[in-house]
Amino acid sequence: MVPEPAVPPTPPVPLAALLAREDLALRQIAGPAGPGVVLHGAHTSEMADPYPYLLGGELLLTAGVHIPDAAGRAGPGPAGHLEAYVSRIVAAGGAALGFGLAPVHDAVPAALVAACEAHGLPLLEVPPRTTFSAVARAVWQLLERARTAELRRVTEAQQSLATAASRPDPVPSVLRQLARRVAGRAVLYGPEGAELAGEGAASAADAPLAELARLLLTRASATAGDTAPDGTHLAAYALGAGSGFVLGVAAPRRDPGDHTIASVAAVLLSLLTGEHQSGPGAARSSALVRLLLGAPPAEVAPLLGGGRWLVVHARPDTRALAPLAASALGAALGSPLVDLGHDVVRVLVPAGRAPRPQPGWTLGVSAETAPADWPAADAQAARALARARATRTALVRHAAGPGLLGLLPEEEARAHARAVLAPVEASPAGAALLETLRTWLSLHGSWDRTAVALSVHRNTVRQRIARCAALLGSDLDDPDVRMELWFCLGRR
Repeated sequence: MVPEPAVPPTPPVPLAALLAREDLALRQIAGPAGPGVVLHGAHTSEMADPYPYLLGGELLLTAGVHIPDAAGRAGPGPAGHLEAYVSRIVAAGGAALGFGLAPVHDAVPAALVAACEAHGLPLLEVPPRTTFSAVARAVWQLLERARTAELRRVTEAQQSLATAASRPDPVPSVLRQLARRVAGRAVLYGPEGAELAGEGAASAADAPLAELARLLLTRASATAGDTAPDGTHLAAYALGAGSGFVLGVAAPRRDPGDHTIASVAAVLLSLLTGEHQSGPGAARSSALVRLLLGAPPAEVAPLLGGGRWLVVHARPDTRALAPLAASALGAALGSPLVDLGHDVVRVLVPAGRAPRPQPGWTLGVSAETAPADWPAADAQAARALARARATRTALVRHAAGPGLLGLLPEEEARAHARAVLAPVEASPAGAALLETLRTWLSLHGSWDRTAVALSVHRNTVRQRIARCAALLGSDLDDPDVRMELWFCLGRR
């Protein structure tokens, strides 16, 4: 799998943005101009040879202390010093040269202007009232502003890609969003190098992009890059070790954050393609189709790899539910069978993988059950989660086991339970009343904990319990009554 992308590097800033600062009053007097001239930083030096101190991309600021007066005149001799000086700046990758007027020189030496023009190095005249520290601070302010904008762009792109991955057509949606974010084309290639899906306008770069994708399949590396004959930037990302899928990206320009954005898309596509191509994924798809066509759960359960099962209900403690968080929870519990609902995540787990508490989650776990009893286990897990939330416990398991109840014939027990609870069940809000009564009894009559478990106000709990008592004609403070009702609720 493609490793988690790092924070994108700080983008450079155009030299034109610095020249546009009216408070600095800088003036370009030699060298190329335009959007292609960019700065990565600023550095001040009076060394005659600044080469060892430059990293590349800097605006070098100097007052010309190392330049003798005679060097400023045209002709042979001392002027050769400025020719060598400029050539060394260019060799070190310097982006531009800023020359400060006063106190050493009243004007920029003509030989320096000629040398910068000859070597294609932008030369700026810094007026006496503008300090080098002000120029450097302006450069760093522009860089910080560009970095913040790029981070915002990358963050928005990551969010949009995650949203696209949760749509009904996740692969085309992710490709479409990626193509939009890089203003180019995004293509998914299969194991043989054939295009499986693509988004964005086709161009002359399609053929070299496909070739780069095929080349990546023969390498051990996870990424590859190239430039098409028309200047389009190409990049390819292997989707998982040995999967044979490759993401190809073609864009007219390459911004610093584009690699990070494409890497996030590659991770999402790795999950999506890996899920559908794996043996377990195919088995789960087969089980789903059979269920939709009417097969009973017991028939499709062997395809899912388990005999007896647990149902887990989970809610995050602080954050909102998200598809990737739900998938991560399923992976932690050892099962890919995850259902992300409105306010709860449900996971179907083979009984041999006993769930453990998970940081940041509250869990309710059912008793072990056969596939035919999955609906009952789902209700058990829901009640266990409600109890866990009410008691602020990380994980609560359904208390299984018949105990004394096993001494009674099942049909007689169910008939008695239905008869006792009939007045409540027949009322207009019977389902809500019975669930409130069950939760209230399980929490030993605690109004506050029942309110938390059911996400209602404590006064609502009091009103519902009072209504149950009136319908049943019973004193719910009586332990014998509570015991019988608990028995009935477990048998209805």
